Amino acid sequence: NLQGQPAGGGAGRLPTRLEGYKEFAWGHDELRPISKSYSEWFGLGLTLIDALDTMWILGLKEEFEEARAWVSTELSFNRNVDVNLFESTIRILGGLLSTYHLTGDSLFLDKAKDIGSRLMPAFKTPSKIPYSDVNIGKGTAHPPRWTSDSTVAEVTSIQLEFRELTRLTQDPQYQVTTGRRSREHGGGVHQLEGKLDGLVPMFINTNSGECVCLCDYLQAVEGVKKNLLQKSSPGGLTFVGESHTDSSDHLVCFLPGTLALGAHNGLPADHMDLAKELMETCYQMYVQMETGLSPEIVHFNMHQGSIRDIDVKLADRHNLRPETVESLFYLYRFTNDQKYQQWGWEILQRHKRVAWSAAASVVQVRAQTCNGAV
Repeated sequence: NLQGQPAGGGAGRLPTRLEGYKEFAWGHDELRPISKSYSEWFGLGLTLIDALDTMWILGLKEEFEEARAWVSTELSFNRNVDVNLFESTIRILGGLLSTYHLTGDSLFLDKAKDIGSRLMPAFKTPSKIPYSDVNIGKGTAHPPRWTSDSTVAEVTSIQLEFRELTRLTQDPQYQVTTGRRSREHGGGVHQLEGKLDGLVPMFINTNSGECVCLCDYLQAVEGVKKNLLQKSSPGGLTFVGESHTDSSDHLVCFLPGTLALGAHNGLPADHMDLAKELMETCYQMYVQMETGLSPEIVHFNMHQGSIRDIDVKLADRHNLRPETVESLFYLYRFTNDQKYQQWGWEILQRHKRVAWSAAASVVQVRAQTCNGAV
């Protein structure tokens, strides 16, 4: 229910979430709520663009029209700036395309075509596995400064936006360029050195590559079950840990939603069972924190006699990520179990306590103690 909230939830004044950004960071990438200032990543209004579709869906029409005016008159991609291909694709290109679908306003499609064309130089590599960084003004691209490789998770998850751009514009260059590596190269992800039970290394060299297909996905899920799935103590929470560790990032909470999507579309039913178990764990990453907010990384106890399932290190006590809530959305839609809707509402209410911050990373998700007092 996009218009209301779960039974028993109080109506919140969502527009206040935007006021801090509007007053102190309008048109900039990120709000810094403590200093009441802003910071730039690419200098392209990332928060504003990323929030366009959300404002439309939530009925914040006045705020949406203000943001649209900024996109129309102020947003220009003709800038000498390096941007990350993955982040620009999911945040800027994806944000513009989704807003076009919701509104039918050609402004957003025109802007999407502009940024999509400027990201194309990233694919000018021997394998068409893209470089990670693009200068959208100069039309040049390069790997990150700290490595010559690209991240597998990034280069294999950007095809959706470019394929959709081709579908909408009838210009084949976007789909052809981003999909070429799967047709021209027989190795790549399928034959990456170090691949284990469908699980691939974190990085791939730009000299070879291929997109992940259904067979790879199914094999990877089995590899997760065999090599990464573990149980905590004393609560027996199911979690996907990094190889040979007891730690798990909040980022992994995308997986319940992915598994649920697959099961809903005909993949094995036990994928949904696993999705529900992992969804419970991701929810517990919130409720077991004193603030009710999940940390960036958790460590699960696996030894008998443990008092609590989850521990958090000092450096990991921050987070403002969407993966859990997105997975809750899928689980609720596919199962019709209202507990997932209620969990999502609870998390929303906890985040609303973060003063007027619109885009800050929540700090200290676990309460600090001083002389025994919280």
